[in-house]
Amino acid sequence: MRRITTLFLALLLTLSLTACGGTAQPNPPAQTGDDASQTETPDTAPEPAEEPEEPQQEPYVISSPTVDRGTVDGVTYVPWDGVVEHLFFHPIVAYPELAFDGDSQADGIDDWMVTVDEYDKILQSVYDRGYVLVDINDVWSESTDANGQPVMIRNTLYIPEGKKPLIFSYDDVNYYDYMLKDGFTYKLILGEDGLIWSYGLDPQGNEVISQDLDAVTILDKFVREHPDFSPFGAKGSLSLTGYQGILGYRTNTDTKVWNDELEANRLKECEAVKPIIAELKRTGWTFGSHTWGHINLSSSSLERVKADTKRW
Repeated sequence: MRRITTLFLALLLTLSLTACGGTAQPNPPAQTGDDASQTETPDTAPEPAEEPEEPQQEPYVISSPTVDRGTVDGVTYVPWDGVVEHLFFHPIVAYPELAFDGDSQADGIDDWMVTVDEYDKILQSVYDRGYVLVDINDVWSESTDANGQPVMIRNTLYIPEGKKPLIFSYDDVNYYDYMLKDGFTYKLILGEDGLIWSYGLDPQGNEVISQDLDAVTILDKFVREHPDFSPFGAKGSLSLTGYQGILGYRTNTDTKVWNDELEANRLKECEAVKPIIAELKRTGWTFGSHTWGHINLSSSSLERVKADTKRW
């Protein structure tokens, strides 16, 4: 039931977020049929060279805001019947000097992305304004009506008194090929400390492993420093396409040109990304479908949607 709900809500988000389907956006064209392309993938990035003096990873407790807790540890939880706000992001710009260098992608990046500095300020702003993160799956549930038809029902959220619920979602967390030269990080990796880090190259071509340059790792770090921003353990929903892999790993196939070597590399990438996915899920991140080929659901036929979905 929860899996169906996640997909349903992710599809609703995809329909409503027209920014991801507009002509000005910097994403590669939508992939259909057999026109997906396979690109050579660099070897898995090294993990952070130095292990922190003290392990930072702690047991992660995810609870539900739909349970009335009353008052716990001095915090009173009250029912929320107002609007649940939603902020949606694309991957963020780590190096503005590469993103806004005047090439064909610069205007689109300026329209649909934010920089690290802007993202940091947004997080601090919503925190200062009393918002707390909630999981999109806790806001709505799937049920059936009197005729046995599936319907979505709004849940009652119990929020710390004086706070307001907020959903974060992120589209296109795939680290497309074009991003690698336009100022974005390259992939998510798992560090020796057990935490998620980003890997990429700076403008001089030097390898950079950081928690301060990627939307996912920045939010993880912010919540560690401000645990009251996520009282229920929620982070955000990562809505992925599939035609250039996921999370920086080239897990996709090319149906035009394929051989045993490419398949072996794809399987290697699949294994490499599994622990990243497991840790993201463990620490409050959820996943949704942004369609496999970044197609426009509002204008696509049912047959095209079915064909696209099968490609997962």
